[in-house]
Amino acid sequence: MTATVGIIMGAVYMIVDYGIFHLLLGTRYIEGGNLFAVLLWMSMSYGFTNFIWIWLWLEKDENLFEWSLLILLWWFVCPIIASWAGGRMIVIERTTGAYHAYMAMILIAGYIALIIWNLKETEARVNLPWLLAIGILVQAGWEAGLLLGGIRSAGLSGAESMKTLIVNSLLETNLGMPYVYAIFIAVTARYTEDFRKRNTPLSFRGRIEENNGEHIKSRA
Repeated sequence: MTATVGIIMGAVYMIVDYGIFHLLLGTRYIEGGNLFAVLLWMSMSYGFTNFIWIWLWLEKDENLFEWSLLILLWWFVCPIIASWAGGRMIVIERTTGAYHAYMAMILIAGYIALIIWNLKETEARVNLPWLLAIGILVQAGWEAGLLLGGIRSAGLSGAESMKTLIVNSLLETNLGMPYVYAIFIAVTARYTEDFRKRNTPLSFRGRIEENNGEHIKSRA
């Protein structure tokens, strides 16, 4: 299930980056390469690992530390290996900062919905600090890897680079966390990790309660 989610969300990244930001809004530019190919590589590598990491955190996988270490190490060493291997310089630019207001509205709408749910619930409360930690830290790991590898924020000053890292970490992946969480609860209420139907499917509320009772390293 985790790998399938990564493939699907990698495709979603591609649709958003190439279909919306490039074709529809014209906010993606490239020099020295094919934009479609570069965005496909980014979507199905960084985008893929970004969402499988989120899914592993949500399901509190018993090997979360090992998977996290693998993903973070790869994000760090991949640009270094690519640079060592040589090849032509590719410069890609995006001007999506103008759309951060829309992203912020998506973020606040999702979290307000979860806050309202929690205000009405006593048992099946959503662990909001856990979701915020996932949404912020996963994007921060990605941004840090890109920044240290010389991919993100090339040509910007140190202060501007740090501002990009902080703003993107607070906003870009985090805006989708309430919606990804709802999908996670709905899917895992009926299916196991290997996509087999549960013997006893749970309600949405029941799956939240079950997930709240699960702990990393404690599951069979």
